[in-house]
This record gives sequence, C-alpha cells and structure tokens, in this order.
Amino acid sequence: MSWTAERVELLTKLWADGLSASQIAGELGNVTRNAVIGKVHRLGLSGRAKSGGGATKTRKAPAPAARVVTSTKPTVAEAIAAVAPTPSPRQVQPTIAGANALKVEPIEAIQPEISPVPASDIFIPVSERASILTLNERTCKWPIGDPSSDDFYFCGRQSDAGTPYCAHHRSIAYQPVSDRRNRRAS
Repeated sequence: MSWTAERVELLTKLWADGLSASQIAGELGNVTRNAVIGKVHRLGLSGRAKSGGGATKTRKAPAPAARVVTSTKPTVAEAIAAVAPTPSPRQVQPTIAGANALKVEPIEAIQPEISPVPASDIFIPVSERASILTLNERTCKWPIGDPSSDDFYFCGRQSDAGTPYCAHHRSIAYQPVSDRRNRRAS
C-alpha cells in the first residue's frame, strides 16, 4: 500500500474531523490502524485530547421537567425538597467489549487471615540447627538470621521428601494462590 496524495489528503481531513485511527483506517481501506497512526506521526499532525471512546460514551440523562410555579406558599417539606438536589440514578453499563469481554469477577469469600508465627517465636534447639555444610536433602533449608553474621544458621529440622522445608516453614513459603490474591486486593 502506498500513500498517494489523495489518501494523505483524506487522512489529514479525517484526522482534523476528529475520527479515530481505526475509523480512518476503515474509511481509507487496505490500511491498518497502526499505519494510520504512523503516518499521522510522520506528517506531524496535531495530537488530540483523548476522548472517552466512540461507542462507550455514556449518555446524560434527560433534564427533569420544569416545575410549575404556584401562587400558594409551599410547606416546609416542599421547600426543602425544592432546594435539595435530587440524586439521579447512576447508570452502570457492563463492559462487554475489548480485553474485559471475558473477565470473570471474583466472588469474595471471607476467610480468616492466617498469619505465620514470627521467627523470634520459633525456637530451634542448637542440636537441630544446621550450617551450609550439614544440609542434606532431608533437612529444612529455611535460613534464619543475617547471612553475614556469626549466628546465622538453617532450620535443620526433618523435611519431607521432595520439599526443601519442614512443615512449619513450608506453610510460610507455599501459600495458596487465592490467599495471595486476597492479600493483594486489600
């Protein structure tokens, strides 16, 4: 596809009219949205403020009907009702297009937060503590303390086959996916 003078002129006119790149690509035919964006950039056409989107714009509710003025004195309740703004119902339109078309909204279930026991509350006897030299495939490899200090050690308790940690440290290290999502949402 080549950009002829007529196509460039039509592109410039449609861009100035406020059409989106996709709409311009549809009008020109045989050209992609990205090609239109690239040509607009190379031509140095003025950028436009982003709009809310063509098909997804929300429409304003019609204005309420004018009130009839009467010559009688209104009651206190009527005067308050006339002065107080009446809330208009908010129209919520579900997003059913684009990347959110198949989005599944999670159902929030109330689950108690299970907090791990702080490391200071766990006492590991000296006989069970392990150094890097004493670790093997059946000992817990959970590091405790600062590796640059002399009192650094590994948990050293018995671990199950195929896992690097004891039952307690495994519960801290491996958290269910749903728990992480709930924590991230709050």
